[in-house]
Amino acid sequence: MIVATRAIVAKGTYAPRSESPDVELPQGAEEVGGAEDLSRVIRSQIGHGADFIKIYADYHSLNDETRPTFSQQELDLAVSITSNSGRKVVVHATSPEGMKRAINAGVSTIEHGDKGTEEVFRMMKEKNIALCPTIAASEAYEIYNGWQKGTDPDPARVVNKKKSFAIALRVGVTICMGGDVGVFAHGDNAHEMELMVDYGMKPIDVLRSATSINADVFGYGDKIGRIKKDLLADIVAVEGDPSMDIKNIRKVKLVMKDGVIYKQ
Repeated sequence: MIVATRAIVAKGTYAPRSESPDVELPQGAEEVGGAEDLSRVIRSQIGHGADFIKIYADYHSLNDETRPTFSQQELDLAVSITSNSGRKVVVHATSPEGMKRAINAGVSTIEHGDKGTEEVFRMMKEKNIALCPTIAASEAYEIYNGWQKGTDPDPARVVNKKKSFAIALRVGVTICMGGDVGVFAHGDNAHEMELMVDYGMKPIDVLRSATSINADVFGYGDKIGRIKKDLLADIVAVEGDPSMDIKNIRKVKLVMKDGVIYKQ
């Protein structure tokens, strides 16, 4: 596992939230209150073994408007401290401004990118910053809100995701595969791969994203992600050809981890 420990959020921006200013609730991430606090938390996470640092560059407010949560200077500082340790910063961002600040800071990946524009994705392409689109999570939220996929019209979140993902593909942004699993069921990671194809990506490119590209983006390309001499023998064999029909990725026949067969 490649582990980020706790995501870092600006104090007062994350959840759970109380509408009462007198109530402090336990948070689902690690809060910081400024540059000095941010430095302390990053160094603490590194000292406790974090493999990379995850930061929320924006988040939706109580009125559901998504706004940046860290200044450009704070994100610059986070990347500087983290890169000095040989680690990478990955960022949650859905708004153009949050994405721009993350790109200018030099992060390694941006997760979600729901409202990314052509300008933003061209910036990502120029700086070789990868996008993890988390399509399945976007659809899951709408299904929880009552959307019946295939029957109801696409809600705005899904329309925006289809549009932004198409732009990212056209521009040539590096695409990671990661579904924000937990928003939808653990163990159903293949669902993200299927949706990436549904939204316009070629099956062979989705397979690369889930293997060699993910390994390269996170700095593990010399250990995992390919079937190659001197790399760990991590192999999944399936029935059929998933490069022709991505749904074949579910027909697992063999799982090998570091040369040991766990399923046959």
